This record gives sequence, C-alpha cells and structure tokens, in this order.
Amino acid sequence: MAFYRQVGSVPPKRHTQHRTPEGGLYREELMGEEGFSSDSSLLYHSGVPSSLVDARVWELPDQALTPNTPLVPRHLELHDLAFAADADPVLGRRLVLGNADVRIHYSLATAASPYYRNGTGDECVYVERGSAVVETVFGALTVGTGDYVVIPRATTHRWVPDGELRTYAVEANSHIAPPKRYLSRYGQLLEHAPYCERDLRGPTEVLVETGTDVEVYVKHRGDGPGGLAGTVHVVPEHPFDVVGWDGCLYPYAFNVADFEPITGRVHQPPPVHQVFEGANFVICNFVPRKVDYHPLAIPVPYYHSNVDSDEVMFYVDGDYEARKGSGIGKGSISLHPGGHSHGPQPSAIEGSLGAEFFDELAVMVDTFRPLGLGEAGTASDDGRYAWTWSGRGPTS
Repeated sequence: MAFYRQVGSVPPKRHTQHRTPEGGLYREELMGEEGFSSDSSLLYHSGVPSSLVDARVWELPDQALTPNTPLVPRHLELHDLAFAADADPVLGRRLVLGNADVRIHYSLATAASPYYRNGTGDECVYVERGSAVVETVFGALTVGTGDYVVIPRATTHRWVPDGELRTYAVEANSHIAPPKRYLSRYGQLLEHAPYCERDLRGPTEVLVETGTDVEVYVKHRGDGPGGLAGTVHVVPEHPFDVVGWDGCLYPYAFNVADFEPITGRVHQPPPVHQVFEGANFVICNFVPRKVDYHPLAIPVPYYHSNVDSDEVMFYVDGDYEARKGSGIGKGSISLHPGGHSHGPQPSAIEGSLGAEFFDELAVMVDTFRPLGLGEAGTASDDGRYAWTWSGRGPTS
C-alpha cells in the first residue's frame, strides 16, 4: 500500500545512526517487497531482528487438496464445521479451498494465537463476527465485525480475540493490494475508487513488549502439501521491540461498511465490486446497495460461464436474492467452478423484478486457476447444491 506513514521514533535521515537514550544503537531493518524494487518500511529495533536461539519443525494443519471432480458447483456450510473450545485464529484455521496461488481458511476461535509470521505471502483476513486486537511488529490494530485485515508477508503478529471470533482468511502466495485501476501511477487511490486512504486504519503507535525466548510460528515454502512447511523459531528477545518505523508497507484494516458500491441502470458486472487483488485472484464484496433502476431491469445476475476463473462467494449477512431456494444462507460458501455456467435460481429472477434495494453482504474470491477442496471444504459440502437449478439429481 503506497501510502506513507510514520509511527514512533525514527531518525531524520534513513540509514543513519539512531541511538537509545543510553547511547546504544537501534538496529535498522528494511522490510521490503520484490527485493529493493517495491513498497518497503524501515523498522528500528532495540534487539537484533535476525537472532535465534532455537528452531523446530511445526507440523502444519492439514493442507492437502482434493480436486473438484466430477466438476460440479458446491455449497459449503461453514457454520457446521467443528472447532475446539480453545481454538485460536491461526493454529485453529481449517482449510476450505485452495490452489497454488491462494488458500481460503475458516476459523472459530476464543483463545489468543501464538506469535505468527506467514513467509509465503500476504494475508487478507475478513472478520465475520466478533472483535480482536491484532498485535504486530508495527503496532496494534483493533478490529471487529466487517473488517478486512491486510497483513504483509513476514509480518510477525498475533490475534487476541475478545470473546468468540469468526474469521475468513485469504492467504496468498503473493502480495495483496487495491486494484491497479483504482490507483494513480504514483499509488494514490483515485476519485472513481470505491474507497480512499481515509478509510484505511493503520497502526498509530508502536507496541513495545519485553520478554526472552519467545516462540514465533513461521509458515514458509517447503515440500509439504501445497508447497508449504512450518517452523517454530525461538528468539532471544521479544519480536515487538520496535521503537519506530516509517514507510509504505504495514498492516492495515478496512471496514466493508466503508466500501461505496457502484450501481447503474442495468446490472453491473462483478469487477465493480472488487476491493483487493493478488496474483491470479481478486477479492470482491457485495454490500447493501441500490440496484438497477432501468424500468425493465432484472436486478439479479444474468447466467454466466466462468471461462477463466473459479468463483467463491462467502455469504456473510442479509438476504441474498439470487440464491433464494438453493439452501444457501449466512455462513455458506458457493463454489462455481470454471467451465460451468451459473446464475440465479430460476424462481429468483421473477422474484427480483421491481426490487430497488438489496440487503446483502458477501465476500467473493475469484481465482484464475482451479480450486481444490481442503479438508474443511470436503467436510462442509452439502452434496445437493449442484442439482438445485434443475430440481432433480442422481439420487432423486
């Protein structure tokens, strides 16, 4: 996110001496993307950020994927998934869908997570319900229902829920950012973008912690399922030892209520709902909005074939018009795979005529490589959705 911030104590000029009150040197760390060729921040540590005193293997939760064969659309009921009473928002994640570019997890948690760093890509975590503090090496973010939390690759952080917390985590193998068409050539959000810099909440003060022999769980590239592996690093000093930082790379939150929907006289295509993008996938949201106002408009979507992408819709709240009669409700996911036409349930088309407003909230991920089902996707599949357009199936 090319939007400059400065938090805490930094020297007047980069790569120069920055001393402690006692006269010692703070250690400067550059955290940057694409080598030295993209967004970065400079962090000033009281300790040595590369220090380790121990390391051991972290056995990741099940990352295996099952191909969607035979090719059918699917309805996954996430609220039916079981979670341990003391689950946390990181170790307690269950893999729903994934491919080589992106993995979608779901969690229901009450406990604080361990300190965690995703070394494979950025994360965009949508808070379905509840509130939490996300403590990071850059500072803390207080987040709640409806927040997207974008956490750059290799940011050490932990989640501290305030009661029950439901999260929908999109883990990339790349960076996640606003769509390029929303940005000027210098990175400013443009006038036609559905949100602006004022809507983004970044850390406002540093979070200095003390401690010794602190464990940090690291997800990184490896030879396990999905090309992933896990390691627990034990660091001699607390990772939250940063006294100040500045730059354009940091975690931030954005609430879906601040997304301004783009509407028209006739039905608008899904790209108008886009909020973020990564390599080979996009994230969109469908928010409460005025719908098409041509006198002969059909407000629900037309049937369409996803020639190049798999479409994953997570139904968060409201009354989703196009899926009426399908069994889909709050906490559901629909997977519409590339190569198969999909659209509204037949009865929903006539039922939508004359509607002026849709009270619905959903988060959509479109991928440009096919998705496989994770263990949570297989466990939550209702097994009936593919036949709801015809009203009959192989067991009828």
